Amino acid sequence: MKPKITLVGAGPGDVELITLKGIRALENADVVLYDALANEELLKYTRQDCKHIFVGKRFESHSLTQDQINELLIASAFEYGHAVRLKGGDPIVFGRATEELEHAESFGIETEIISGVSSCIAVPTAQGIPVTKRGLSESFWVMTGHTKAKQLPKDIYLAAQSSATIVILMGLSKLEEIAKIFRSYGKVETPVAIIQNGTCHNERFVIGKIKDIAAKVREENIKQPSVIIIGEVVSLHKEYILQYGSEILCN
Repeated sequence: MKPKITLVGAGPGDVELITLKGIRALENADVVLYDALANEELLKYTRQDCKHIFVGKRFESHSLTQDQINELLIASAFEYGHAVRLKGGDPIVFGRATEELEHAESFGIETEIISGVSSCIAVPTAQGIPVTKRGLSESFWVMTGHTKAKQLPKDIYLAAQSSATIVILMGLSKLEEIAKIFRSYGKVETPVAIIQNGTCHNERFVIGKIKDIAAKVREENIKQPSVIIIGEVVSLHKEYILQYGSEILCN
């Protein structure tokens, strides 16, 4: 029995938003270690004799530490054979996949990584918000709202000065600070959308502007996991048009 570890992107939540290659990996798995953000319905693609191990791992709510997950992943591969690590979204988008792969490779274990549909694109898309639109936004930034030091990344100050769409993952707890940064660059009227449980049956969202989004989030009691989208592309959403009227200025 040769140990192997495959990191699979489970997508943003919708069970259908996983790649065919990801499903094939699950079908061939001897053990699956899955995150809280990975849809448990995906486990139906595994064999009946496949072992399932829940390892938690979501923002500020970890069943196991990253070091414990690394060790469990290695032990599972040696004990069962093909170990699949099922991670929400795409494994390399703030998913600490490189740490897990490097740890596995230090034991001489064969590794593979299978990309997933990232929530940074799929979640706004599911709400009809494109991350780019010709004449409105020609680029987009994706950043974490929670660095290793539990701070906002310094790049947010550069992003706040640009005309790009800004997508922030794991940043809801720092929404007031984010809004303050954008206000400091005169972006008080910039449209914002915050989407909780994106692509899932229990999805919720609020639409607003930098000047009022924090109050709306409190009023609607929006929680993690949420994706923050900041930029003029949000003004394309029908709810934004209902609240503020059409303010789109593009070619």
